[in-house]
Amino acid sequence: MAQDRKNRGRRQGRAAGVDIGRAAALIRDGGLVAFPTETVYGLGANALDAAAAARIFRAKGRPSNSPLIVHVDSLEMARSLAAPWPETAERLAARFWPGPLTLVVPKHSSIPDVVTAGLPTVGLRMPAHPVALELIRAAGVPIAAPSANRFTELSPTAAEHVEKSLGGEVDWVLDGGPATVGIESTVLSLASAEPLLLRPGTIPLPEIEAVIGPVRVAGLPAAGGSHPSPGMHRRHYRPRTPLYLGHAPAEGRGTWLRIGSADAREFAASLYDTLHRLDEQGFDWIAVECPPETPEWAGVLDRLRRAARA
Repeated sequence: MAQDRKNRGRRQGRAAGVDIGRAAALIRDGGLVAFPTETVYGLGANALDAAAAARIFRAKGRPSNSPLIVHVDSLEMARSLAAPWPETAERLAARFWPGPLTLVVPKHSSIPDVVTAGLPTVGLRMPAHPVALELIRAAGVPIAAPSANRFTELSPTAAEHVEKSLGGEVDWVLDGGPATVGIESTVLSLASAEPLLLRPGTIPLPEIEAVIGPVRVAGLPAAGGSHPSPGMHRRHYRPRTPLYLGHAPAEGRGTWLRIGSADAREFAASLYDTLHRLDEQGFDWIAVECPPETPEWAGVLDRLRRAARA
């Protein structure tokens, strides 16, 4: 069976119904399926199957202290995975789901510890992509999925990025076209009385606070132990070419990526795809103009800071 999966992983599916049916069967059978969301492509497995979730960590080279986001297709599925489902989560889901917001809540016992890095909480998200939602519905189970790339590398926003990064590690790749949001979701913890922003994204913090009131912003976790959210490692989202933020080395052949007149969401939508293309051009370095330190740009600035060379 394992060899059969590896052979299938070398072929790329298309986002037609027959392929979603096959991908859903693979998910139910413990396989790994790369699929599109509006943020980035995810590497998915049955979130209720500990052995399947463990395959995600091995395929990515991901440390076990970095939890996975669980993708759902409905509020009913989200509520069933929480213990309990907070009232603040209900309000935020009504405002932002489907969409690029992950809510960290107390987890139900049905979710294996491997998915949550042993934590009593789970990150839940309803993606705003028709292929992702159809896959979850067809599989009939929640799907645990980090980005479909090697750990700490540049996230994939197209099916070809998945193939280049993971290749035969994936049993099937559903091609749903380019991601439209372009960077990973905002992650907000509701596991305690005080809401905590764990990872910024494209939803500005003031928009979240307009729904639930003040939100505290988390710092980076201490070394060792489980991280409360994915994407909290100090070095992450990195192209192979050394990236510098706000300055460029004096030596070598490089290129600048300018902010220009782009707004934050427009820039985020093309950021990873642009970096993937620049990575193929043999530069010695890539320098990126530093974006404004405003709520709208917080997600982009976070990704660039983690990707940049010290």
